[in-house]
Amino acid sequence: MQEQHAQTAGADHIGLTVGDLEQSRRFFVECLGWQVIGGVPAYPAVFVSDGTVGLSLWEVDKSATPVAFDRRKNIGLHHLALKVPDASTLQSVYARVSTWPGVQTEFAPEPVAAGGSRMHCMVREPGGTRLEFVCTLTD
Repeated sequence: MQEQHAQTAGADHIGLTVGDLEQSRRFFVECLGWQVIGGVPAYPAVFVSDGTVGLSLWEVDKSATPVAFDRRKNIGLHHLALKVPDASTLQSVYARVSTWPGVQTEFAPEPVAAGGSRMHCMVREPGGTRLEFVCTLTD
């Protein structure tokens, strides 16, 4: 049987609809240190990047009644997982984001699985997207 190879090479960017574009922009840029790499003011949208992956932040149409995503009832993005280099950085990221205005914390850094080699924490950024920060532990 012929070996199959992936036809893709990772994520270029992920598009997220957010409840408050400015709050989400400030969270990614001012709290996490990302860069604004573009935008479409008429949409409105802002494009941000950490140098590895990009996010398109699209503001929800507020003339309609926005419906918050329910990860147990909707099809779509359950959460966005962002890598951090180590456990120390995970702790400092959590300390920073957990006190950021508009952020809702789900849980503080903990092992992904008992005895496992990864740790993570989960928050909702001010625009409503559920974010996981995750690291692989080293010996």
